[in-house]
Amino acid sequence: MNDQPSNWVRHAPGEPVFRNVNWGGLKTLYVKEVRRFFKVQLQTVWAPALTTLLFLVIFTVALGRQGRTVSIGGEAVPFADFLAPGLIIMAMIQNAFANSSFSLLVGKIQGNIVDYLMPPLSIGELMAGLVGAAVTRAILVGAAVWLAMLLWPGVHVAPSHPLALIWFGLMGSTMLALLGLLTSIWAEKFDHAAAVTNFVVAPLSLLSGTFYSIETLSPAFQAVSHANPFFYIISGFRYGFLRAADSPVLFGAFLLLAINVALAFVCYRLLRSGWKLKS
Repeated sequence: MNDQPSNWVRHAPGEPVFRNVNWGGLKTLYVKEVRRFFKVQLQTVWAPALTTLLFLVIFTVALGRQGRTVSIGGEAVPFADFLAPGLIIMAMIQNAFANSSFSLLVGKIQGNIVDYLMPPLSIGELMAGLVGAAVTRAILVGAAVWLAMLLWPGVHVAPSHPLALIWFGLMGSTMLALLGLLTSIWAEKFDHAAAVTNFVVAPLSLLSGTFYSIETLSPAFQAVSHANPFFYIISGFRYGFLRAADSPVLFGAFLLLAINVALAFVCYRLLRSGWKLKS
């Protein structure tokens, strides 16, 4: 027998092949997830954009006529200009959640979850690919809504603070993408994911100051709104257009960063343990 090591064996058992980041594998997973939702872009990108634009049309026609304004941060803002940024970011975060909550769940239901767990990807790389694709979908939906609103008469959506726009857009989309990833880990059927969408994501986004300023609420309901993390997403994103917000912008920026770090840590631990993913 030949005691010499085979030329085919280039690494000893247990020796990591990818010592740093597996950029090739990460790119492949990201592209796969993007292509998955882009194949049905009428449903995943353009339909949400149209629905959001209909919200703008209905509310501006019903409530925005006769020069109605909304007080925000002590400034009077036209109702349509106040409403538009909230609708854009609401569509972004809802679609980020929808995308990431579907990825692992469909793998568990169809029995091909091994396609996510077996490739030579670390837990961090797996999370980065899934969350990155969800954020990409959110950006595409937000861009489609913004372009449509640019053409709508009487609405001004020119960015006035791009840094705030980028930060709160990314932080909000990442937060919902991580929440969606947690949902896809926990859920065992589509009804579970739909329950989180209908009873958690939708109420928190609709009651976060998208359609109204919290200055019009009673002190008790203002306190409830300040306990809603979605409120800081929408308030900060609106600041990027209007330079006016219902909440301290820096506080909201650091709060969302802290929430994302906590959610990422929980996702990492659950994926590493294989909870509800490995038999």
